[in-house]
Amino acid sequence: MAIMKVIEIMSNSKKSWEDATASAIKKASKSVKNIKSAYVQSQSVTVKNGKVDEYRINLKVTFEVS
Repeated sequence: MAIMKVIEIMSNSKKSWEDATASAIKKASKSVKNIKSAYVQSQSVTVKNGKVDEYRINLKVTFEVS
């Protein structure tokens, strides 16, 4: 039987929500081993001068505990 744990991560990117997700996983995987899945719980943006300035995500990351 596998034991799974879920952590919540917030990330941002100037490029896209996908980039914010990829960089969150990349950074989390440096200290969290056995990441199995991730779920984007919410997405938002910041706006500056009438344009999207930054993409933000709230990500739930599931990993196996050994």
